[in-house]
Amino acid sequence: MIGKPKAKSFGGGRPGGLFKRIRRKKCRLCMDGQETVDYKDVEFLKNYVTERSKIIPRRVTGACAKHQRVISRSLKKSREAGLLAYISE
Repeated sequence: MIGKPKAKSFGGGRPGGLFKRIRRKKCRLCMDGQETVDYKDVEFLKNYVTERSKIIPRRVTGACAKHQRVISRSLKKSREAGLLAYISE
């Protein structure tokens, strides 16, 4: 038939078939068995903040949803206490 569309390949031209699976990051807090995050532990919290003082999302950090909420809460508490900056200068 004329004008019949070709089937699209999901491999993206890669030999070997479909896309390559990327391994998911593991939650560091789950692996350590840690339930809470201390808002006074500034060195730990700096790992979850960009250089512009924005909270890094969980798809980047690999934290589970439960621990990402705990981290966000302690970051905000630390900012309120004056231990972390709201914005970088």
